[in-house]
Amino acid sequence: MSQQFASRPLIIAPSILASDFSKLGEEVRAVDSAGADWIHLDVMDGHFVPNISYGPDVIKAMRPHTKKTFDAHLMIAPADPYLEAFAKAGCDHITVHAEAGPHLHRSLQAIRALGKKAGVSLNPATAISAIEYVIDMIDLVLVMSVNPGFGGQAFIRSAVGKVGDLRAMTAGRPIDIVVDGGVGADVAGPLAAAGANAFVAGSAVFRGGTLESYRANISAIRNAAASARGEMV
Repeated sequence: MSQQFASRPLIIAPSILASDFSKLGEEVRAVDSAGADWIHLDVMDGHFVPNISYGPDVIKAMRPHTKKTFDAHLMIAPADPYLEAFAKAGCDHITVHAEAGPHLHRSLQAIRALGKKAGVSLNPATAISAIEYVIDMIDLVLVMSVNPGFGGQAFIRSAVGKVGDLRAMTAGRPIDIVVDGGVGADVAGPLAAAGANAFVAGSAVFRGGTLESYRANISAIRNAAASARGEMV
């Protein structure tokens, strides 16, 4: 196994957006038990993206149900006025979109000042050069492999090449490369081979609606990614 893979852990992050909202606490506990590494929180404002999901108060209500990392993906604009609220709600990672505001450096400064890990998300048409001059402030890069705003979309294949370019750009830095959108066991292997180490999956995890199905779904994604990395599961 190459050193670039060995340096970053393999992460499966179920997206709560695909869960049953009528029993959020139960769903969080279920994916925790089923083997989730992070809990991915898709925050949408109906402005930056064409959908509305939930905000800090809902995340705060979910927080007591797991000790796993809360990985917040803010698909909102502007993001800066709300960073403190998401930090106080219990988010461990706060990811903002490169396209969502004019001052990405300032946003990352603010996240780090709150004591949280800072991430940048790139839409499918956004070049990786968007993070070139803030790369030393980033803990993770989230590659959107669908257009943000809705769950259940088909995977955009060009994301695989983008991941490879990002892995080359971030070589030697402790940066997680996360992929979000249409991710399942069928694409986890090529993404892992390209250099992704963290996989956000919504419908691919929550399909089936039971703890047993969640466990099987998470295992399938993990096994596909680990195999591509040359790892035993």
